[in-house]
Amino acid sequence: MEIPLDLARTLAVVIDEGTFDAAARRLHLTPSAVSQRVKALEQQLGRVLVVRSKPARATDAGAAVVRLARQLALLEHDALAGFGLDAASDRPVSVALAVNADSLATWFLPALARVAERHPVVFDLHRDDQDFTAGLLESGTVMGAVTSQATPVAGCLVRPLGVMRYEAVAAPAFMERWSLGEASSAEGGAAALAAAPLVDFDRRDDLQRDHLVTLGVEPDRPPRHYVPASNDFATAIKLGLGWGMLPAFQSDAELERGELVRLGGAPIDVPLFWQQWNLRSPLLDAIADGLAAEARRQLAHD
Repeated sequence: MEIPLDLARTLAVVIDEGTFDAAARRLHLTPSAVSQRVKALEQQLGRVLVVRSKPARATDAGAAVVRLARQLALLEHDALAGFGLDAASDRPVSVALAVNADSLATWFLPALARVAERHPVVFDLHRDDQDFTAGLLESGTVMGAVTSQATPVAGCLVRPLGVMRYEAVAAPAFMERWSLGEASSAEGGAAALAAAPLVDFDRRDDLQRDHLVTLGVEPDRPPRHYVPASNDFATAIKLGLGWGMLPAFQSDAELERGELVRLGGAPIDVPLFWQQWNLRSPLLDAIADGLAAEARRQLAHD
């Protein structure tokens, strides 16, 4: 049995765009034609490939076909580049990557910008917590990911990037208001932290919780703000909404100027790794090399 490549690519566009109508516009077809292509592929493979929801999402079988389509698009790009035909491409190759919010807001984009200067590529970035980005590789949604997972995903290569080091910080006025710098005992400090509001990125953000545990504070006691954007999360802390764990990128300058102060306690190190599909792809390797070089400049290293 063979998988018709034009049908596989159509399915990938449906998943990328989220609806059959949007896929039709991108492919310059009618929605009916797109639907017929997907149905033909499902009939040929004997599997349901897409859940027709909004947005459309691939089934497990569909994810395998989408992954194949994306791998072929990448290999086709590399082959054309080998022929010196990069500039003749009507449409740059799209590379889907997954990255955690703090990397995206700090060191990640400059590396991609340098790659885009040298290659006809556009990036489809998926933001998720570093503990969950590897799942996007497993599903075939992305070709590479910044992840906290050191064990390679099946069919992927892994390399270490460095360490994101987080420290607990707060605005001076917040520290004074909640008496966080005046506790005369460990018990008093724990009581102050239990009452003081903190800022979580989202409900999967465990950094503040982990910091409280190391200080002997019940992690569910403090009131919480949820601010699900990296720069806005840092701004919320700087404005005094609550305390939180920030990487050096987002706190060093303010700490030097006295606009932020450290709460104390040990920093939390989050090791980061780059995982990518195990393909002989000069473009994917160029992306990996660019990210690794930027990580060497910006991240901590043991």
